[in-house]
Parts: sequence; structure tokens; C-alpha cells
Amino acid sequence: MSLKYRIIPVTPFQQNCSLLWCEDTLKAAVVDPGGDLERIQAAINAEGVTVEKILLTHAHIDHAGGTAELARALTAPIEGPHREDEFWIKGLPMQSQMFGFPEPDVFTPDRWLDDGEEVTIGNQTLKVLHCPGHTPGHVVFYHPESQLALVGDVLFHGSIGRTDFPKGDHPTLIRSIREKLFPLGDQVSFIPGHGPMSDFGTERQTNPFVADHRG
Repeated sequence: MSLKYRIIPVTPFQQNCSLLWCEDTLKAAVVDPGGDLERIQAAINAEGVTVEKILLTHAHIDHAGGTAELARALTAPIEGPHREDEFWIKGLPMQSQMFGFPEPDVFTPDRWLDDGEEVTIGNQTLKVLHCPGHTPGHVVFYHPESQLALVGDVLFHGSIGRTDFPKGDHPTLIRSIREKLFPLGDQVSFIPGHGPMSDFGTERQTNPFVADHRG
């Protein structure tokens, strides 16, 4: 049996929250619950799955704003991001004021994630890649069996993540993409934090920021 997914756009930023579940056990994880929790809950109900954890790629408000409330509602632990994003979690109330979001509760993840670790969803295992640049603690979740990566705001179809926020760094982001993501293989499809899915091969050929021809 395999890993299934459903993309749920949430918040005014249309952030791609993802519901992942193990087809065998119907155990699930919610990745990046930025808000619109009733929409996320409706997807959980529609798929008939049981959420056993919340996974975070990074702690910007459109990805993490609904985390504390959803964790309470589902009695689910929070895993991720990397500890380097702790200052972003503590700053969630300030982020909400800047971007006009409802003020969220600050939380402490039950588990910080490091490069090379693994997270499980039912019988499925995802590898954790620390990919800083957009934020210093950004992680990516990769499922080798289905050749699927959840890359948050590291990489988009035809673009890359912003690096003008505190502790963002453009050269570091480019390195994360070229040295951590692209070696996984051209055939790997990815769910970005915003916009349509793509695959690493397409981005290596056509992405104006990280295509191979840019050297």
C-alpha cells in the first residue's frame, strides 16, 4: 500500500496545506496547517482518516498559524521544523499583525527535526532534509517509494522561495535546492508551499533561478 495525499489551499495566501495518509492504516498527517481549519477538518472527514501528527516545513504564519489550535483539536503531536525556526514560532503573533492574520497561539513542537531523520505516517516513512535559505530551519519531507517531496517554500514551479525575511539567505537557498533536492532525481514530483505541483527534472530544465544552464 502507498502514501496518498490531498492538497488543501488555505489562508489568503493560498498556501498548500497537505493531508498525507497511509493507504494501509488510514493514519494521516497534516502538513503546514496555516489556517482555515474547518477546510482541513472537512478534508480529514471526507477521506475517513485519523490524523496522528502535524508536520511543519517551516514557521511562517501561512504555514504554521493554525498549528496550535489544530494540535489541540486533534490531540496530535507537532513534528518539525528544525530548531533554527524557533524564533519564527515565537514571532507568530507579530507575523499575524503584519499580514492581517488572526492571532495564533505560540507553541513548542513535540519534536524538532534534523537533517537525515525520519518521520512516520502509519506504515509509511518520510525522510527529513534540512533545506535552509527561505528560513534557517526549513525542512523538506521526502517519500522515496512514491517519489514525492513536500518542499514548502524552498522551490516552486518556475520560481524559488523569498530570501528577504530575517535570516533568509539566497546563496544558501540555491545550495539547498541543487545539493539536497535535485540529487533525489528528475522524476521526483513535489508539492510546493504555493501554486501547482512540478517535478525536479522540469525545474532543472526551465526554472530561471536554478536551471542547470545557470551554472
